[in-house]
Amino acid sequence: MAGRAGLTVPALTTAAAELADEVGFDQVTVSALARRVGVQPASLYAHLRGTDDLRTRIAVRALEEIGDRLSVALAGRARREALQALVDVMRDYAREHPGRWAATQVRVDVTRAGAAGARVSALTAGVLRGYDLPDAEVPHAVRFVGSTVNGFLHLQAIGGFDHSAPDAQQSWARTTDALDAALRAWPTA
Repeated sequence: MAGRAGLTVPALTTAAAELADEVGFDQVTVSALARRVGVQPASLYAHLRGTDDLRTRIAVRALEEIGDRLSVALAGRARREALQALVDVMRDYAREHPGRWAATQVRVDVTRAGAAGARVSALTAGVLRGYDLPDAEVPHAVRFVGSTVNGFLHLQAIGGFDHSAPDAQQSWARTTDALDAALRAWPTA
């Protein structure tokens, strides 16, 4: 993206998302993006309000991409198959796009994440409703699944499973089995 002619919000968001995957989400700033695209930081302020705006755009992009993947992966699936598809999409996305995944794990302006965040939430809740959970229990189950998946992915990303047997893939399969069992036996008030 040489010169100012290619400076558009979508192009800058793409460049920032790629940068996040390469150097880590926390390292993405307007200055770092300016260096990447070969302009002075001041040139970007015509398109971005600052680093928080840039990071929010990365998060929204990631949520859109995850939502697209989930829509395809969940089609025609229910209960255990849908749960497997859900967690595998999350794992695969986190592996392929670690910076973008990290962007989805921080608080962003809900009004800006809006439709993308709502879509991922609705798809996740839909999977869990397949377990015949009462509506009041779905938010708890969403948090349970999200916490379990995020914890596993974080530990794997920092090498927490590298020096022990069995292979992390076996543990991932067991974790998914345990999530399925917990959802089937979900306690209700």
